[in-house]
Order: sequence, then C-alpha cells, then structure tokens
Amino acid sequence: MEDLEERATVVASDSRQAGAGVVVRPRRADDLADCVRVLGDVHAADGYPADWPDHPAAWLTPDGLLAAWIAEADGRLAGHVGLARSAPGDLAPALWSHRTGGPPELTTTVGRLYVAPRARGHLIGARLLACAVAHARALGLHPVLDVLATDTAAVALYRRLGWTNLGSGDQQWASGRTVTVHCFAAPRG
Repeated sequence: MEDLEERATVVASDSRQAGAGVVVRPRRADDLADCVRVLGDVHAADGYPADWPDHPAAWLTPDGLLAAWIAEADGRLAGHVGLARSAPGDLAPALWSHRTGGPPELTTTVGRLYVAPRARGHLIGARLLACAVAHARALGLHPVLDVLATDTAAVALYRRLGWTNLGSGDQQWASGRTVTVHCFAAPRG
C-alpha cells in the first residue's frame, strides 16, 4: 500500500508543474473539516452534492473507500476526489461490464470530486482525476464514474479529458430519490 501512495504522490508532484502554487496529495484525517467547509461552498454555488448529507465527513468517506486526495492552492484546500470499490447496483460498473465483457469487480468508482469556486480555472479537477486514475490502474482496476445528467459542467470536463460515455440511466439513491445519470469510463491508459 505504501508503494501505491508513493506512486500517487509522484503523480501529484508531477501535477504541480502545470500550475504554480497547486499541490495534490493524499487526504489525511485532519483535512476532513476543511473538506466539509469547501464542500459547503461548492454546494452553495453549484448545488453539489444535490442532496446535502446529514454527515458530510462520513459522506466524503464512504464504505469501500480506497483512497482520497485533496488539492491545495497557495496553502488552502481547493478540491477533493475519492476512489471507492464499486457497490452492487452502481450503474457505471454495470455499463462498463456490458460494454467490455469484464466483470464489474474490475472497476473502481471515482467520486466526491469537487473544486472550490474560488480555485477554478487552474486544471485542479483534471489533476485530482489524474491521481485517482493512476491509483486505480496501479490496483489493476478500471476507473468509472457517474454524474447527474443536469451537471453539464462536470459532463463537459469528463468529455474534454477523453472519458468514454458508457450511457445513461436512472440511479436509485439511498435517500429514495431516483435520478438520471451519465456514466463514464476513464480513457485507456
């Protein structure tokens, strides 16, 4: 596991070259309060997450979490991403499996990706995704994700970064709400 963390740190270090003052690193437990605060800023600006969680720190640390990273810009938390095991009923792994013929267990789900409104325009989302993808590949897993159909900015980001649209469908959330999501797979590495 330490070797994987070192590889993720190398990817994060390489990502610094694309923009001065931005560092991507593995998330630590003492980062969670800042992560929740910035998530609140994102929710106020963009409505993400669509349903504000009762326990935001727990939402950022879902069951099956493999790793999480944060981005810091000029010493302040600027973004977050997580990588988790695919759960039964997740649409993106099922669509990937149908398309490739591989079992859904060969996927991992990228989630909880957000960038602080004040820090946008510096490729922070792309850098966070690169760390998650590199870690997934080091584990021998293929990264997939889903995004609300109404989140056009996120959809545009994934398309711009070469992610493959696997299809769309309805997803049942734990809250009981059914939403339409677009599912994507990371570009082949």
